[in-house]
Amino acid sequence: MDYFAQQLINGLVLGSIYGLIAIGYTMVYGIVGMINFAHGDVFMIGGFIALITFLLLVSTGLTAVPVILLIVILVSMAITALYGWTIERIAYRPLRHSFRLAPMLSAIGMSFVLTNYSQVAQGARVKPVPPVITGGYTLHESADGFVIQLSNIQIVVVITTIVLLAIFTWLVSRTRLGRDMRACEQDQTMAALLGVNVDRTISMTFVIGAALAAVAGLMYLLYYGLVDFFMGFVAGIKAFTAAVLGGIGSLPGAMLGGLAIGLIETFWSAYFSVEYKDVAAFSILIVVLIFMPTGLLGRPEVEKV
Repeated sequence: MDYFAQQLINGLVLGSIYGLIAIGYTMVYGIVGMINFAHGDVFMIGGFIALITFLLLVSTGLTAVPVILLIVILVSMAITALYGWTIERIAYRPLRHSFRLAPMLSAIGMSFVLTNYSQVAQGARVKPVPPVITGGYTLHESADGFVIQLSNIQIVVVITTIVLLAIFTWLVSRTRLGRDMRACEQDQTMAALLGVNVDRTISMTFVIGAALAAVAGLMYLLYYGLVDFFMGFVAGIKAFTAAVLGGIGSLPGAMLGGLAIGLIETFWSAYFSVEYKDVAAFSILIVVLIFMPTGLLGRPEVEKV
């Protein structure tokens, strides 16, 4: 039971990171109706920007960890949001009214561009970083010596995810931008006729999604202590799977799907074979979609006539 509890903690932390990335996927799909396949690489860019900013701050002699992390998260969110805005302007906006596959192919091309750009700019080697947030708590110690531990970085990851999810939920449900997003999700033409700036709303959607991906990149860097140019592809596929599992277009579904994928991977790796953790996650996705085609919290699309 103690081993189960430890893996539950690990799975929730991993699922929180997947959930932050999955929100970006589901936001873009909810408004534009397309999958932003470059979003995983935006997460990778956010991790690299966080690493570079951290090293620059440390090189200046700054030693206060809370101040360093605050500056890192603000800088990485701002620069990564600019990447998200650029992707929308280059890869999506010119093709928005083209045939349906054109924006998807453009996003896939942008994904390869960002991956190879990072490989050329930062090199192909893994970039490690020493532990920044250390320490933790011992929750329980069994008679056979197994210890259930909750590290400070795990607490930071979960609390950051909860706070950002609360802020974003408030943003979507209570602000003018959120109302514009929901209007564009229902009918872009009618929203434009009623005075909604559709182009700006879609751009802000990409910006917010990229900022959340930057936070996920920072959490990944702090939790695993490394970044590399290929991590965006793997995490992006997992987060996209989480968005589909939870119900593409549903924000709570994206977070629920992320937690589900994180728990599936962690428990399968702990009790079975780590080599087949991805097989387990995608197999469960297939089973869920057979019986619930719209995902766990997805809503069936109503065709307008």
